[in-house]
Amino acid sequence: MAGVPYDQMSGHIWFNGEFVEWGDAKVHVLTHGLHYASSVFEGERAYGGKIFKLNEHTERLFFSAEVLGFKIPYTVEEINQACLDVIEKQGFTNAYVRPVAWRGSEMMGVSAQNNTINVAIAAWEWPSYFDPEEKLKGIRLDMAEYRRPDPATIPCFSKAAGLYMICTLSKHAAEEKGYSDALMLDWRGQVAEATGANVFFIKDGVIHTPTPDCFLNGITRQTVIELAKARQIEVIERAIMPEEMIDFTECFLTGTAAEVTPVAEIGEYRFTPGEICKNLMDDYDREVHKHLKSAAA
Repeated sequence: MAGVPYDQMSGHIWFNGEFVEWGDAKVHVLTHGLHYASSVFEGERAYGGKIFKLNEHTERLFFSAEVLGFKIPYTVEEINQACLDVIEKQGFTNAYVRPVAWRGSEMMGVSAQNNTINVAIAAWEWPSYFDPEEKLKGIRLDMAEYRRPDPATIPCFSKAAGLYMICTLSKHAAEEKGYSDALMLDWRGQVAEATGANVFFIKDGVIHTPTPDCFLNGITRQTVIELAKARQIEVIERAIMPEEMIDFTECFLTGTAAEVTPVAEIGEYRFTPGEICKNLMDDYDREVHKHLKSAAA
């Protein structure tokens, strides 16, 4: 499907409770979600026909909607089943799954209390978020111009579409300079995250990662912390200033799309992917494929 625009892919999308042809999954140009960013979404991965931590993702979708002041008109169980139905309908075993919910077009203005809440779920094959060869040796990150805002100014714990606008700008700027992504600071000048993934650093065998107090505490982030602790690796969540990066030896990103991705460079700072990065990449791969072994047994 490389090079095919997303609106021209083939197959079916689950749309408000039923499957529609991919090209017919449309909304009106005066949809509130388009104009006012009243939309929330999830990013999930299926491995061997099973979606990793599906229920956690669906529960976060519902939480995100609640934070934005609207109610998804289905149960968590119904959305879970719909996600599984989508990958089965598409005939995928390994896929990226995108549930999205948004306010419709009954009202067009800042107020939208009476708008219908729409839900759609699509799935497509997406092998790697970053170039596979570059990923193995460590990707290069620029320093982003924009910062994660003060949580008093945004609903920072919702996976809301509008919060990604500065991420898109930052990633575009980084790619124009030959980088894969960008590291964002928060409004205090502390290290926050990449544009779509959480960040971890390693020093003297200890993992350090920013406290997620103004950005998402990613589901993959939580999984990798558990995997590290299972290896008896100390994980410290704390405020990290950018100048501290000079003392870290390894760095990696985590996310549903990124999985576990080593980092070789962030601006002027250099890192060498080593034993801990490699072990956690392998551990995460085993974790997401664990159900395949139990099914085979």
